[in-house]
Amino acid sequence: MQDIRTRYPSYDVLKEQEHWDEHTREIVLKRLGPFEQLKFLEEHEAELVFAIAKHIVYDQRPEILDYVVHQLDQTLASSVGEGQRKLGLPEQRVLIREGLAALDKLAKKQYGAPFLKLNSQEQFTLLQDLDQGKASPLLAWQKIPQQELFKKLATEIVSAYYSHPTVWSEIGYGGPAYPRGYIRTEIGLTDPWEAKRDANE
Repeated sequence: MQDIRTRYPSYDVLKEQEHWDEHTREIVLKRLGPFEQLKFLEEHEAELVFAIAKHIVYDQRPEILDYVVHQLDQTLASSVGEGQRKLGLPEQRVLIREGLAALDKLAKKQYGAPFLKLNSQEQFTLLQDLDQGKASPLLAWQKIPQQELFKKLATEIVSAYYSHPTVWSEIGYGGPAYPRGYIRTEIGLTDPWEAKRDANE
């Protein structure tokens, strides 16, 4: 089991759920699972995202990474368009689907095996190369810029990760303040329901 370090070991944001409105509570609790079937990602693509997320957020917990995968799947399956996209980039569905396929090709070219068969260090090296734009030449990079692929995956993964209530508790985030609101707004003061650092920290 992964040892998670937190300055708020006794804080549980879900203990405050009775103070949230019904709609907000429903949204947050759904993030704990069980999750619906994948709507966009194929099973192998979902496994790739799961493996990539381990490196991006440095977390091994399947219950949280499963949520990250399903959140990305929901984003890609949604009919709601992207807020913005750099000129010349393919839409995010194409970027991620073809980008994941390219990552597998890259792994086979560099290590002779698909990404999921590589050890942790080999996977990390490939992702680091993508981030720095130094991955081995592939025809796919003409359509799928490697750094933009990494940036998109990292952005979506991190965004999903930090919307999970377990992570909220670990970083001391109090979750939705509506409809209760904040009372103590002065610098250095917290409301009674907000996280407090453990006395030993």
